[in-house]
Amino acid sequence: MTGRIILVPTDFSAASRAALRYAESLARDWQARLVILHVHLPEPLYGAAEMYTGIYPTEESVFREMLDRFVPQDQSLPYEHRYVIGDPVQEIVDLAEETQAAVIVIGTHGRRGLTRLLVGSVAEGVVRRASRPVLTVKPLPDTSAND
Repeated sequence: MTGRIILVPTDFSAASRAALRYAESLARDWQARLVILHVHLPEPLYGAAEMYTGIYPTEESVFREMLDRFVPQDQSLPYEHRYVIGDPVQEIVDLAEETQAAVIVIGTHGRRGLTRLLVGSVAEGVVRRASRPVLTVKPLPDTSAND
């Protein structure tokens, strides 16, 4: 790939949408290409007393459709989608290296306490393991309730 790359991982949350907006601004300023990534964490499937790892094909198609709809508001920006199955932190870090991303722009939910301990934080894992700069973005405040 040529030119600057901005990697934007998404879980389709409000935080991911906010991250995409920041990434769009950087892409315009840097004349960069957006690589929008969704990493699906496979859930273990059990059957016949054996454990299989994978997802149902219909689930994959749903996530791929969601990814297809997760696009920059500014359609003049170059972008591409990537969909992978695996450990989100590892896949994000690996793709950042593969594409030589200038920056990773990732949404964070800001979970704390027991919820963070149980659910974990992909953004925190990326910040700790990435050799590339990482910009974490919280969801934009919902101003519709104030109207």
